[in-house]
Amino acid sequence: MNYLVAVLQDRIQAEAAYVALEKEGIEATILGRGYKSADEFGLIDPNEQAKKQAQLMAFWLVPFGFFGGVTFNLITRLDTFPWAGQIGNAIIGGVLGAGAGAMGSVFAGGGVGLVLGSGDALPYRNRLNAGKYLVVVQGSESLTRQATSLLRQFKPENLQGYADTTIR
Repeated sequence: MNYLVAVLQDRIQAEAAYVALEKEGIEATILGRGYKSADEFGLIDPNEQAKKQAQLMAFWLVPFGFFGGVTFNLITRLDTFPWAGQIGNAIIGGVLGAGAGAMGSVFAGGGVGLVLGSGDALPYRNRLNAGKYLVVVQGSESLTRQATSLLRQFKPENLQGYADTTIR
């Protein structure tokens, strides 16, 4: 599946582009005020993706950090807190390791989600928030090529094509 996204200045331009595409038998979708929102269309929210990624990483890193902290303490026989004894020190080491795992999941998971998860969705969301409109065409490569030549007449602020390579 291929996608073509055109960013247009106002509603009048977006509607004119939509009508021109419709006359050629090309189905399109308008995103913007009064039309579909980014969420309704399915543009991913980078913050939501970062949160999911951080939770996924925490699922693995917190227990791993706990057992890593316990193991490190037992191997090195550190007596950091003499009042806690050997078992207490191992548990404290595990809690500190779990905390390190939680921090790692927030920093690495959140950062990875923001950088890799968002793609071009964030700039498109920002343009929608600025009052601009998106005209999106989905279809074959030849259809999106035909739509590209039609949409260029409307002098879009941005015209970008994408190929969905995910296997479903």
